[in-house]
Amino acid sequence: MTVSLEQLRRCHFAVDLGAARTRMYVKGAGLVVDQPSVAAVNTRTGALIAVGEFAEKMTGRTPSYIRVVRPISGGTVVDIEMAQRMLRHLLGDRMRRALRRKPRLRAAACTPHGADPLAQRATIETLVGLGARRVELVDTLIAAAVGCGLPVERPEATMIMVCGAAATQVAVLSLGSIVTAERIPVGGEAVDRAIVQHLRHEHELMLPSQAVRPLQLALSGNGLTPHGPLSTEIHGLDVSTGLARSVRIDTSAVRDAIQTPLTSVLDGIGKVLRDCPPDLVADLADSGLTMVGGSALLPGFDQMLRRATGMPVHIAEQPGICAAQGLGAMLEGRIEPLMLNPLAA
Repeated sequence: MTVSLEQLRRCHFAVDLGAARTRMYVKGAGLVVDQPSVAAVNTRTGALIAVGEFAEKMTGRTPSYIRVVRPISGGTVVDIEMAQRMLRHLLGDRMRRALRRKPRLRAAACTPHGADPLAQRATIETLVGLGARRVELVDTLIAAAVGCGLPVERPEATMIMVCGAAATQVAVLSLGSIVTAERIPVGGEAVDRAIVQHLRHEHELMLPSQAVRPLQLALSGNGLTPHGPLSTEIHGLDVSTGLARSVRIDTSAVRDAIQTPLTSVLDGIGKVLRDCPPDLVADLADSGLTMVGGSALLPGFDQMLRRATGMPVHIAEQPGICAAQGLGAMLEGRIEPLMLNPLAA
């Protein structure tokens, strides 16, 4: 782990800064925030108008002087000041007052695997702006594995895949550490873009911003498997005329469009397995791969991975909040470390 469990037990709250959603866990109170990482700002006055779900609903519907921004991209803070303002409003006055009463406030945060020092520094400065005197960083892969109940502290291998909005992270864990890992810059947003581009090129139809979560639109039924509905009707904007138009699309063509970004995920899984020691790969034949993250719920994604790898593939019970729950378990001291004491001479 990035830090020891003893250091994490001293933390008072933890933050999972995701590309799509921000989640905050407060010791003793549980998960107190689970909102989209979005803020709406009045560009004339600089005032913050809305955050979270309400700000996300404003996307594409605001006048020119209101701008909807995402201060967090791919798990990395890209606008520290706006991220601090967003987190303060998401926490609320009552919870902020309760945290400020702590004599030496400590925080923990998830960071994507392989995050560079600048990205880590931005996360630390964001939480310091909330009043934290010390910030501990935990790899998202380990936090998510703990949150979905994988036995990460044992010598047996466990494999986890964090399916985020901006990227997919795959790792094999053993003895509480990452043995081998890969970060693939393909996530749920890439799947959305593939569908949007397919509709634009094949049907000259542009989707409204609120419909760019078009998975249920084209992947209803059994999703990536060919047993779903043969066609579905979509409403959008005609590229040439600018008028509203409805078209009926072939779902098999949409499935083919989605395969391209998902192939990169399969390549990443193959690289992780090739770099992994043979003894650990043998363990994975029984334990298989566990999927967490919001994009893990893409219909048929687990079946596709099962066919491609030949391993068992499981989706965590609550895949979206696994990383935050894992941080919470470490803060509350519910994880017992495996003691590796040196042998006496």
